[in-house]
Amino acid sequence: MSKLKELPFTTLQFYATAPYECSYLPNRLARSQVATPTHLIHADIYGELVSSGFRRSGLYTYRPYCDGCKACTACRVQVNHFQAKRYQRRAFQKHHGLSVQVGHLGYFEEHYQLYMQYQKHRHLGGGMDSDDQEQYKQFLLQSKVNSRLIEFRDGPNDPEPGKLRMVSIIDMIQDGLSSVYTFYDASVKNASYGTYCIMWQLQQAKDLGLPYLYLGYYIEESPKMSYKAEFEPLEILLDSQWQVNPTIRTIKSQ
Repeated sequence: MSKLKELPFTTLQFYATAPYECSYLPNRLARSQVATPTHLIHADIYGELVSSGFRRSGLYTYRPYCDGCKACTACRVQVNHFQAKRYQRRAFQKHHGLSVQVGHLGYFEEHYQLYMQYQKHRHLGGGMDSDDQEQYKQFLLQSKVNSRLIEFRDGPNDPEPGKLRMVSIIDMIQDGLSSVYTFYDASVKNASYGTYCIMWQLQQAKDLGLPYLYLGYYIEESPKMSYKAEFEPLEILLDSQWQVNPTIRTIKSQ
């Protein structure tokens, strides 16, 4: 494993992408800053990048770099200070019987079909609902860092034992876990798979003695991102400093 002193940040180069349509806020253009070359971004360097506000999509490590907009802020949960709200505890208890299998990245047709079903239920018309197998692989199954794929299946006491309900991709870094992407069976009424998964990740980080769970970017104006503010204390990266932001509004009662 390469050490930071052997691969200083000065080895990397950063470039800005061309503007593209923002996926989260209407009528806005977005840009990203991408770290290159990808073959130098291994575990140690990647961990430093994540703690500096970057995120991974396949082999690309990036952060928002938009003209005149700072709506996206990197966020992370303080694992040892997290206090679950009532509905979060209920979600964790509700799905505690799921069978969990942790493995390495790999393609499985069953996973891909669940991914497509999730996109059609949750993100219809956003482009990802038409991803082919190659796009799916590039987005989720390519990594040069310490990544894990976690399967969640119905347990023996659940409605359909062995049925795949959720898949989550996480990266393991020096000071925490970075949640890359999670998709689940959105057809199950009254399920709380998304909340359960974050609770599970928080527990895993705690068991491993890691202080943070990185949740990507928080966007106060985007309803899709509002759930992240519910996991408190949530730190956000402002002016290169991680801080708990008391102005973040939560939307659910405790």
